[in-house]
Amino acid sequence: MDEHTAVEGGWFVDVEPGAADAASDAITDGTAETPRDWPRRAVEAGYAETTEAYYDRLHEATTRATRREVAKREGADDRQLVHAVRAMDDCTRTANELAERLAEWAGTVDPDAGTGVDYARELATRERAPEPGREAIVSLAERVTGLADEADALREYVERQTPTVAPNLAALADPVLAARLISLAGGLEDLAKKPSGTVQVLGAEDALFAHLRGHAPSPKHGVIFTHSAVRGTHPDDRGSAARALAGKLAIAARVDHYSGERKPELEAELAERIETIQARTTNGDSEDASVDSDGGDADE
Repeated sequence: MDEHTAVEGGWFVDVEPGAADAASDAITDGTAETPRDWPRRAVEAGYAETTEAYYDRLHEATTRATRREVAKREGADDRQLVHAVRAMDDCTRTANELAERLAEWAGTVDPDAGTGVDYARELATRERAPEPGREAIVSLAERVTGLADEADALREYVERQTPTVAPNLAALADPVLAARLISLAGGLEDLAKKPSGTVQVLGAEDALFAHLRGHAPSPKHGVIFTHSAVRGTHPDDRGSAARALAGKLAIAARVDHYSGERKPELEAELAERIETIQARTTNGDSEDASVDSDGGDADE
């Protein structure tokens, strides 16, 4: 058996033993039609002195390749959007929770204390110095205000970036809702691979699991409830509206991921479908069944 035959297809072919970057490239890009006795072949080819040394170099190469791919994935535009919308929601939630604590605390020393982030902002921006003993309360108000301001700045970033990452999704939903769907799915590619029925209930996982355990009815929608097409539809027809919206959102996510081509006809089709659904209530023939007569929850 000559040397070429012995190492044919091995990732270590033409890789110097100490070249970690070249080894990680070979691990990432290389393929082999069938598994082979690579440790023995590596030793025969002179890439490693022993099988133990081969495994050490394989470990180093695979670890480096994995770190590089993770860094590449996390640096992608949709992943940046995921982090931004999650940070925005964290800031908003924390600001609201601390605002409640601030209201309770301030109420112990000021009978006219207000509530919410607006009160925290007003308290933090008063021109006069805080009265003795109230410095900590004012400091907390400043922290609440800072978190609320950060949430606003992140929202602006999300509203600005989403149309560049997912133009069709951002047009059908609003940019923040589109970003939340991408976040809940784990990324634009993951969202593009989900059926419309899954898109419909993203964000309603607790209710869905309760339904699967037999403790609750099947949820009709998740975060897409915030969309005017669902929220603005009569409760009896919201299931139908949610299915119609989810179907178009699923298509939009696929177009955004696989081609990025702008398709404004999706908006027109959705508007026409929602108008038909909402007309049911006006005509007095509302019928929100588990499977819609116009196509159910199947992908459009």
